[in-house]
Amino acid sequence: MASASSPNSAISPPHNTAPTSTLHLPSSTDPPSEANPATTKVWLVFGATGHIGRSLVKAALSHGDLVAAVGRTMENTMSQMQGWHERCLGLLCDVRVRATVKSVLDATLAEYGRIDIIVNCTGYGVIGACEDQDASDLRSQYETNFLGTLNIIQLSLPYLRETSTTRKEGENAGRYLIFSSTSGALGVPGLGPYCATKYAVEGLIESMLYEIDTFGIKATLVEPGHMRLDEATGLDDKAADPSNPHDLDNGMRLKRYGHFLVKKPSAPYDTSTAPAGHAGRVVQWLSDRQPVSAVKSAELVWQLGHCRYPPLRLLLGSFAVESVRDRLKSVIEEIEDWKHLHFPLPEEAGGKGGKSLGEDGEVKGEMEGDEEGEGEETDAEGEFEDGDLAMHDVDGGADIKEEEDG
Repeated sequence: MASASSPNSAISPPHNTAPTSTLHLPSSTDPPSEANPATTKVWLVFGATGHIGRSLVKAALSHGDLVAAVGRTMENTMSQMQGWHERCLGLLCDVRVRATVKSVLDATLAEYGRIDIIVNCTGYGVIGACEDQDASDLRSQYETNFLGTLNIIQLSLPYLRETSTTRKEGENAGRYLIFSSTSGALGVPGLGPYCATKYAVEGLIESMLYEIDTFGIKATLVEPGHMRLDEATGLDDKAADPSNPHDLDNGMRLKRYGHFLVKKPSAPYDTSTAPAGHAGRVVQWLSDRQPVSAVKSAELVWQLGHCRYPPLRLLLGSFAVESVRDRLKSVIEEIEDWKHLHFPLPEEAGGKGGKSLGEDGEVKGEMEGDEEGEGEETDAEGEFEDGDLAMHDVDGGADIKEEEDG
């Protein structure tokens, strides 16, 4: 595989800022444009052999960026990862094994001298009822989707923090683009444990964002809809296109179900209308009719890597937007329906005690309970000497007291 002779020469090729798509990120993100030309970035892409990972690698290369494309150990071989492009470094990794993640980071730094954008497209899911998935299924999904993401972050973050000390004013010090899923915002029958891992990833990244923003490091969760498998990329490189049946000498064929294992259902769930079979039926029905373009999505993700003000979440495709929006609307509606249980109505002028709601929504008489009696009980139990700190839980359980020093 051809590669640049040094980090400096590798970063020197002129950058192609010509847009390849009519889709653009909102101007509020300050995306690359003729007025704001992109500079050459070094991408490290985990899961580069899947449909979105492959398309993203090609998009970055077409814009003149440098890429380290990481395949999956035991699924790909080093020979399959070679010859993709003269500005592409082919590597292998198992994100569940920290040593392999560290070796990929070291190899990328040795080749290019820096890393600007780290992308995690890896994932694994089992399609089947929650009851049917055994410990091995659960562990594989959790270790790949959540712990794999955490391994990448924990091993790369020290480097990004160190480089943040040399960044210019207003310049981002590094960026994480973590591919989540609409399953990170929805509950999908037949994908229970998979959804749980994606929920965990969403919580991890959203929490971490507050911790790393002070260093100028950004992070975005990318939530795509169903990606097409049969899309021609049309980019000129030396690697075989896995979506082309006539160009499969290296054995890299995109799998029909992507990174999902379809598990045979047990008898209670083995019916044509079982809710647990929903995910499998959707995948089978979509076949080659997936509504989201991986090529167009990759172009937007490339812009996401170069924009100045990236969002926390980027949803790709109308399915993702509509399904997540409907989910959030239902959550808000449910909160509104039940909020009266948690927030007492304001007292009427001059009145005492809380009020209750009638069937018609009107405020009725005072709620049960003698306010004076309750107050006397509080006084009896709530008097403490100065310096003491005690709290009573609502169930009348044990007191919680602050321990004295020593």
